[in-house]
Amino acid sequence: MKSGKLLDLYSDYLISAFGQTTATGLATLLNGEVSHDQMQRSLAGAEQDSADLWRVAKPHVRKIESAEGVMIVDDSIAEKPYTDENDIICWHYDHSKQRNIKGINFVTSLYHSQGVSLPVGFELVRKTELYVDPKSGKEKRRSNRTKNEIYRDLMAQAVKNQIPFKYALNDIWFASAENMNFVKITLKKEFVMPLKGNRKVSLSVDAKQAGRYQSVDTLDLEPLKPIEVYLEGVEFPLLLVKQVFTNEDGSTGILYLVTSDTTLDGNGITAIYQKRWNVEPYHKSLKQNASLEKSPTQTVATQTNHFFAALCGYIKLELLKSDTKLNHFALKSKLYLRAIQSAYAALRELNPAHLAA
Repeated sequence: MKSGKLLDLYSDYLISAFGQTTATGLATLLNGEVSHDQMQRSLAGAEQDSADLWRVAKPHVRKIESAEGVMIVDDSIAEKPYTDENDIICWHYDHSKQRNIKGINFVTSLYHSQGVSLPVGFELVRKTELYVDPKSGKEKRRSNRTKNEIYRDLMAQAVKNQIPFKYALNDIWFASAENMNFVKITLKKEFVMPLKGNRKVSLSVDAKQAGRYQSVDTLDLEPLKPIEVYLEGVEFPLLLVKQVFTNEDGSTGILYLVTSDTTLDGNGITAIYQKRWNVEPYHKSLKQNASLEKSPTQTVATQTNHFFAALCGYIKLELLKSDTKLNHFALKSKLYLRAIQSAYAALRELNPAHLAA
């Protein structure tokens, strides 16, 4: 059986499954259509990468692409607490949980256009270098590539693949001056990025040239009223806006946003950045609906190819969402209900008289 057909079957299996996903499980499910050995060899084959993902996503991107599309780059961690450590399953700091967790740290470029979000590039963070931590004396792992380098590579690849988008969007961890210069000057794209309150800005060219900077959180800013600023290390002017919002617990939060597009107003800046949040349901659905974290694979090759198949499963769910107008979780619930109904009917067939009694 061709590898493309095996990938199609396996990604369908990842969407359909509600527990651990294994080559044996798929072989049993298909009742001889594919063997355990066939699936295992496929998973252990050449590692699928970002170029392979683009070949899968490209025909679907071409159907929904638009000049109003945005490119979102973000990272997440697929937790694998019980799997042996290797180059891709290792310890990473999770900013959302404020602690180190064990798993696969991955970076995705997600294209969002016309209400559809499709992954068009990815890279797994590989910690291939071993070193001794001078503080603890313990041996640890590190990557020879930073996530900001991965960010720039994914953005450049999206431009090379001729995906139309005007704005690059990301969270605060990718809002470095180097990334801003790369997006605006090298790629000729605009961006909207958040800033930490302690980032330094000047309020005029003269102040910048004189080296007079002040922290963003010391500025007297009116909410949603942008001002022109000059960020340290960035070669062009930016618009800075303060967004005030209310948290779920009733407390007030502040988000500082900067954009390279000096034609925008405050509402326009915040509306564009709001599109970045489409990456959150992507991460959640990839893990919960496409069985990303439910594989007992043990080698880097099988783990990488399982990850790739989960991405393909997510794409299928996103396309089904467009067709059915049901979100990923509603689609999964529909599959679960159908599975329960089938199991119930099979149980009744085993001994209807006994069950009726």
